[in-house]
Amino acid sequence: MIEVTEDDFNPGEYIEAARTRQTGGIVTFTGIVRDDDITSMDLEAYKEVALEELTLIQDRAMALFQVNSIDIVHRIGRLQVGDHIVMIVVGSPHRKSAFQACEYIIDKIKESVPIWKKEHTKGGSRWVPGDHHPGTA
Repeated sequence: MIEVTEDDFNPGEYIEAARTRQTGGIVTFTGIVRDDDITSMDLEAYKEVALEELTLIQDRAMALFQVNSIDIVHRIGRLQVGDHIVMIVVGSPHRKSAFQACEYIIDKIKESVPIWKKEHTKGGSRWVPGDHHPGTA
């Protein structure tokens, strides 16, 4: 499953969904808004393109690492400290391929998916460098 949503998600539901008789291990990555002097953040996406790119990343990872399943959910909208941002769940017969696929996926998300982050602090707001929001230079 690939999803870009404003709704929070339950990590346990994604982990449980990855359990099959052929799955020997499940590797997950959950990104969470951390308190590094921010009060909140806004995540924006070109949703249609983000979904297409996430699907391509999922397909490539399935082929490269021969895993059983990959689920990716990414939040957009206003998020507070402690909120979930992204979750990747990889089910695989073997741990090594699951770890490799999970790392590959988060790296590719950062490189190519059109999702932009604006951090808010007590002193103001700023787009995170490297996120190349279309409204910035």
